[in-house]
Amino acid sequence: MQVLSRPPSGMPALVLNADYRPLSYYPLSLWPWQDVIKAVFLERVEVVSTYDHVVHSPSFEMKLPSVVSLKQYVPQDRPPAFTRFNLFLRDAFSCQYCASPEDLTFDHVIPRSRGGRTTWENIVTACAPCNLRKGGRTLREAGMLPFHSARRPSMHELQDRGRRFPPGHLHASWLDYLYWDIELEA
Repeated sequence: MQVLSRPPSGMPALVLNADYRPLSYYPLSLWPWQDVIKAVFLERVEVVSTYDHVVHSPSFEMKLPSVVSLKQYVPQDRPPAFTRFNLFLRDAFSCQYCASPEDLTFDHVIPRSRGGRTTWENIVTACAPCNLRKGGRTLREAGMLPFHSARRPSMHELQDRGRRFPPGHLHASWLDYLYWDIELEA
C-alpha cells in the first residue's frame, strides 16, 4: 500500500447512483479524488471500493475511493440535453448519410433557410462532405436519406448507446459496476 499526501490526478472514482448503476456511461460518471473525499466527509456517498493508495493529513488517513455510490437516488428519466455531444452519441458518432466517423458536423434535415429549426427532430449527424453536398436543399431535392430519422432520444437510449463506447482507461475495480446489466452472450 502506498501512502500519499496528494495522489496523482489519474485516480478518479466511478460514481454510481443509489441503485449501483453508473450515473452515466458516456461520458463515464467519474469524479476527481478531491470531490470524492469531500463527498465522503459530507456523508453523501458510500465507499464501495478503494485504490491501494492512502491519502492523509496530519490527523487523518484513508484509502482513496475508486468506486462510490450516492446515498440519494438521482432519477435518470429526465429528457437529455440537446447538445452536440448527445446528438453525436444518438447517431453513434457516424454520418447519417454515408456512415463515416470522420469530420463530423450536423445537418438540418429541413434547411434553416426553409424554416427548419435546430431541434432533435430536425438535426442529424453528418460528415462535412455530405453536409456540403446536401447544402440548403431538402432530402428529396438532394437525393439523400439518413439511415435513421431525427428524433428525441430518451436518457435511457443515450445511456445504452454510451455503453458501446467505453473510455480508454477502465480501472479493474469499476468493471463489476459498468456492464452487469448487459445481456450475456450464449
